[in-house]
Amino acid sequence: MPSLLKERTEPRLNPRQEASAGVKHVSKYRRNAARWGRGVIGVLLLAAVWEVAPRLEIVPSYVVFPLSDVLVAWWELVESGRIWGHLGPSLQRSAIGFGLAVATAIPLGTAIAWYTPVRELLTPVLEIFRNTAALAILPVFILVFGIGETSKVAIVLFACFFPILLSTITGVATVDPQLLRSAKVLGLSPVTTFRKVVFPAAVPQIFTGIRMAGAAAILVLIAAEMIGATAGVGFLITYSQNNFLYPQMFAAILTTTALGLIVNGSLVALEKRLSRWRV
Repeated sequence: MPSLLKERTEPRLNPRQEASAGVKHVSKYRRNAARWGRGVIGVLLLAAVWEVAPRLEIVPSYVVFPLSDVLVAWWELVESGRIWGHLGPSLQRSAIGFGLAVATAIPLGTAIAWYTPVRELLTPVLEIFRNTAALAILPVFILVFGIGETSKVAIVLFACFFPILLSTITGVATVDPQLLRSAKVLGLSPVTTFRKVVFPAAVPQIFTGIRMAGAAAILVLIAAEMIGATAGVGFLITYSQNNFLYPQMFAAILTTTALGLIVNGSLVALEKRLSRWRV
């Protein structure tokens, strides 16, 4: 079975030697198809275990319901329109908090990274806030903003802000100095240097923080909705649990999983589009 060690250390010809020897590689499409095929098999195996384990009482069927029952409950939520009544508020809260975090953290992180003394002064303080659990200060947001929409947007903003900010600082501060020297030799202005050199080089690091923030936006919001909300996917999970509607509860959990996958996939696609120069 191929391993990471074998894959990375196996002797290979360089491109010129391969061209001279007439070496033909497996097409990119076939490699991608094989990779996706193995991934689909893994998901199908998980689905099979979820379906069979409760029916064979490997796990208590009154705690974990078969996947087919969960999918039936999910379809009922879709047909009745109830899922959209909860998914809409969750998406709106996440989008507003996440958008505000991106709009504020990237410019601020860039400004901090551009000036070394400022970066050295503020980085320890920012690390303190980054390592403060967002849910731990949720009561503070509720006290300040109340139990309405503002507190939920604020907790999403807090959870998303620091991963993006620190990734931006790291990305801008660690740009290859040779690139900056080349820009200076070419006579580029500071603004042009940032736009043409610094920002494109920092994009991969910035998107690492953005993807972390995208996952945090969903997770933190769901937890906040479980504590105080009258609508939202987190509220639906808690409501279903309290009323012993366990298939519906698992259906709501699957909805959050699908939402997280869509958000992450969208951010990965956007990162590839903005980083095409690296190919």
